[in-house]
Amino acid sequence: MLIADAVTTGYHPDTPVLRDIGLRIAPGEIVGVTGDSGSGKTTLARTLAGLLTPSSGHVTVDGRSPRAARGDIAMVFQNPRAATNPHFTLAEIITEPAKIRRLPPPDLAALTAAVGLTPDLLDRRPHALSDGQLQRACVARALTQSPRYLILDEPTAMLDAATTATITHLITTRAPDTFGVVLITHDHALLEATCTRIATVAEGTVNT
Repeated sequence: MLIADAVTTGYHPDTPVLRDIGLRIAPGEIVGVTGDSGSGKTTLARTLAGLLTPSSGHVTVDGRSPRAARGDIAMVFQNPRAATNPHFTLAEIITEPAKIRRLPPPDLAALTAAVGLTPDLLDRRPHALSDGQLQRACVARALTQSPRYLILDEPTAMLDAATTATITHLITTRAPDTFGVVLITHDHALLEATCTRIATVAEGTVNT
């Protein structure tokens, strides 16, 4: 289970963004997170992923620290251009985590088809791709890691309705048997359609 226990976190110890929060995500569960812009949703995501260290409290991943369990958590960031190497081809972006972790090569054809990308895009670099195409590649990249927990920060913000439906179907069909999901989005219809339960970030707290 991915657990935030009495966590206070932010970017400076004197000005925490979130205070004394608690959240639990079990494998196979899809937990939605919503809240106003600037409320701390991305801070929560980065803390759960181990990219921010809480000033107090603990985050554990199946009983381990996020650092010790880093291979078990994958995150899709809101801005795909900031999250990808501009010198890599699309194929290299998708397969990068598998190479770093020395995992078996992923089935690129199946992955790209699953997220709605066509094979002719694999040799292109980010400058030759739309934001939506690049975000779909980031979702595929996350899936190559075979994570126990998948954290998605506004993953469909740059996608059209048809592609959003494709990605949503992919996540909801794989999650019950494969991983727990934290889905951060302003799209309340998407939350209602996909999530086991919904948490709201407001005034420095997380209400479940």
